[in-house]
Amino acid sequence: MTIRRAFADLSVGQVHYAECGKREAPAVLLLHQSPRSYAEYRAVLPLIGAERRAIAMDTAGFGDSAAGDLPASIEQWAHVACELLESLSLRQVDVVGHHTGGVIALELAASFPDRVRSLVLSSTPYTDAAFRLARAHSPAIDHVEPSADGSHLMALWQRRQGFYPANRPDLLQAFVLDALKASGGLEDGHRAVASYRMEERIGRVQQPTLIIRAPDDPFASPHAHELMQHLARARLVDIAGAMVPLPDQLPEPFARAVLEFLRELA
Repeated sequence: MTIRRAFADLSVGQVHYAECGKREAPAVLLLHQSPRSYAEYRAVLPLIGAERRAIAMDTAGFGDSAAGDLPASIEQWAHVACELLESLSLRQVDVVGHHTGGVIALELAASFPDRVRSLVLSSTPYTDAAFRLARAHSPAIDHVEPSADGSHLMALWQRRQGFYPANRPDLLQAFVLDALKASGGLEDGHRAVASYRMEERIGRVQQPTLIIRAPDDPFASPHAHELMQHLARARLVDIAGAMVPLPDQLPEPFARAVLEFLRELA
């Protein structure tokens, strides 16, 4: 199935997105983790596109999307996502988010409830005061100092290596490519998540929600039950063997979980 790519002129500048499926089909918006791009969903798009209009956007400042002039924040990124929906004349969509994308998806649902029919939160942290305190005392996740001999590229690879499947160098290469391409700072997404006051926003979310847990993702999997406690219409599904790069690591189980959830809502 063909992946169509395009740009929309939004408040931050040109925002890149990719899509699969019939344009008249119900739309699903997919939001990626940091510092990735739509490419995190490259293998997922045709699978969801077989039944839906699947749209994966590059968050402002990542992939091929302009960063804009405002400081990076979850609220700003959710606003830009809503602008994209408006530019595509999409009144209401189902929203899928992974890691940072899940936090943006939740804010999109809280700020623009009429735009979001349902949520899929994949490996999404619960960012309350305890989370913010822990992140304030934690080292940078992806920051590496540039070096003349290029060894910083290996350092970037190695920072993520323990959280990726041992036999999938292609996934680490995709991560490094996206990290190098980001026009914003590599830590912008992590800082935006770390400062987001989810405990003040999550009560606004009334949409049916699927929480996808990657059991081998040590950063996000502990937060699944916290999210369940705060989302009245949520249910949880585990994907066995899933790690930090879940959507491109296991695209078939990921897409299957999303589509089964959406079918139940129809």
